[in-house]
Amino acid sequence: MENTDNSQLDIDKLVKHWVGLSDYDLETAIAMFQTKRYLYVAFMCHQVIEKIFKAHYSKLKEELPPYTHKLIYLAQHGDFYDLLNEKQIDFVLELEPLNIETRYPEYKDRLARRLTPSYCESLIEQTKILQQWMKERL
Repeated sequence: MENTDNSQLDIDKLVKHWVGLSDYDLETAIAMFQTKRYLYVAFMCHQVIEKIFKAHYSKLKEELPPYTHKLIYLAQHGDFYDLLNEKQIDFVLELEPLNIETRYPEYKDRLARRLTPSYCESLIEQTKILQQWMKERL
């Protein structure tokens, strides 16, 4: 998916690519939960939503999504932010820092204390719901 010439993009193929990655990341989040690797549950839930957002961005803009991990940015610039309700936006804002915090040692300890089994289970469930909702709109 490195092609930068939008005139040659197969948008349906690009969307399927992002959806497939999103599905794979959801399976990974579940596997990480089952093995009690909670930092990675949080990270993978962010990845699930990032990739389904990139699918939407590609579909609506008919171009490659920007190279960013910022979920709100993708929704706003992908012209689908207004489709999200307040609860969904709150969840996206909750996920936003989990991509960064899991990568840096100074944040890991603080985040690890927050990532209880019940919190991670909730993250996965909310991620599934938002991902499915987004898929239904593709």
